[in-house]
Amino acid sequence: QVQVVQSGGGTVQAGGSLRLSCTASGYYASNINCVGWFRQAPGKEREVVATLTTADEDTYYADSVKDRATISQDKAKNTVFLEMTTMKPEDTAMYHCATAVYRTGPCQNIYEYNYWGQGTQVTVSS
Repeated sequence: QVQVVQSGGGTVQAGGSLRLSCTASGYYASNINCVGWFRQAPGKEREVVATLTTADEDTYYADSVKDRATISQDKAKNTVFLEMTTMKPEDTAMYHCATAVYRTGPCQNIYEYNYWGQGTQVTVSS
């Protein structure tokens, strides 16, 4: 089992910045291959925002956040961060962190993820 705990989020002014944190713990925490941030706006499907491969720190970003988002990790603390700048109203969504243990495909594939955080609401006000 892996426990995933998120922190951060809230209301941000358009043009502002945001930092979300995600800490993993548990029996399989050392076997995490990928950590990803996903978001889901009302009436829309959950979509990938950014992913990180823990072994080589390879990253992937959705086109909608490329050049505005940075995903990084602190291996010693089993924590992954998502920092976003120049926030837009369309970034408003519930943000979820998730981990993939023993993945079989690329980290940007949502179906690789088996442990999810509790979600945190991000609202961008214009």
